[in-house]
Amino acid sequence: MIFVGVDWAETHHDICVLNEAGEVLARKRIPDTFEGLRALHELLAPHAEEPEEVIVGIEKDRGLIVSAMLGANYHVYALNPMSVARYRERHVTSGSKSDPGDAKVLADLVRTDRHNHREAAGDTEGADAIKVLARTHQSAIWSRQREKNALRNALKDYYPGALNAFGTDLDDGDAVEVLTIAPTPALGAQLSLSKITSALRRGGRQRNLERTAKKIQHALREEQLRERPKVEAAFGKITFAHVAMIRAYSATIAELEHALAEDFKQHPDAKIILSLPGLGMVLGARVLGEFGDDPNRFADAKSRKNYAGTSPVTKASGKSRVVLARHARNTWLGDATDQWAFCSLKKSPGARAHYDELRAKGKTHRQAIRQLANRSVGILHACLEQRVDYDEDLAWKHRADIRA
Repeated sequence: MIFVGVDWAETHHDICVLNEAGEVLARKRIPDTFEGLRALHELLAPHAEEPEEVIVGIEKDRGLIVSAMLGANYHVYALNPMSVARYRERHVTSGSKSDPGDAKVLADLVRTDRHNHREAAGDTEGADAIKVLARTHQSAIWSRQREKNALRNALKDYYPGALNAFGTDLDDGDAVEVLTIAPTPALGAQLSLSKITSALRRGGRQRNLERTAKKIQHALREEQLRERPKVEAAFGKITFAHVAMIRAYSATIAELEHALAEDFKQHPDAKIILSLPGLGMVLGARVLGEFGDDPNRFADAKSRKNYAGTSPVTKASGKSRVVLARHARNTWLGDATDQWAFCSLKKSPGARAHYDELRAKGKTHRQAIRQLANRSVGILHACLEQRVDYDEDLAWKHRADIRA
């Protein structure tokens, strides 16, 4: 076997190749191009008869270079940068650091410690596509929320009537269309019912048009504190820009949601995932994308829970024993499992009873949701492993046994 460390960068990658004794066989810097990847294969070819003899360590779990190495049947370990930094400190006390040096550290790490790390998953093309769409969809939602928060802060400083009219629903079609034609209090106060009604129709509203229009007109015409004219006009331009960004993000989110649902429906695991309470088309796709579909990726339910970040971390020394939440985790998956657990409260009697029991024991809402998410991830693992749909009675049978 040979052990390869790849210290990747945006434009180039430093390569270090070691044999089983830890001796350096080759070093090279390759460009991040097709020719660079060819040079990597040519560098490794004299030292390995079969692709399976190549063990690669890299601080990245996706991208063209990772896909290419997986496609070549190399064993690739996507290493956490924190683990690599700690490994470096074990062997280099001077604090020195360089890209070629980091490549050797990565090669040494997979040579001696790869049993403590997870090999990069061999997910299918469909799962990888779902992951890309799901992350982009979630990023667009987060970006729209940032624009919404910025818009709210601006309105609070010069246009309180708009906040009274729309509340926190500033990304709703009503708010977007009305603020587009009336981004300042002066313009808002001049809006007629017919203009407001037309704006509401453009925003997609079909019911309660007249009543909603009157409510908005009343809020915009109420007496309120006003900024100086030039300052108010400047704020109006800012509001117009925020509203345009929110409109664009909303359209992008809708398109991505449609594409995500279409890809997810075609995946073999979709039926099982959708059978679990709290998981709909989008949230289910996010969970699938982050966990992947490699059946050998997680040895057991505990390893899946650890990856999701739902399982606790225990710190014990002597008589001291502390159980803490796992904060170092995949934030994309953590957000999805939290939402999943919360949504399951209305769909699953077992989940609701488990949550209520935790709250009765003094757990906070956040703690109870995290423990419920941990339990749900374990149930998902069992369903995927056994290739069966979710069964409410079977999933929460242990609770019935305890009560009996």
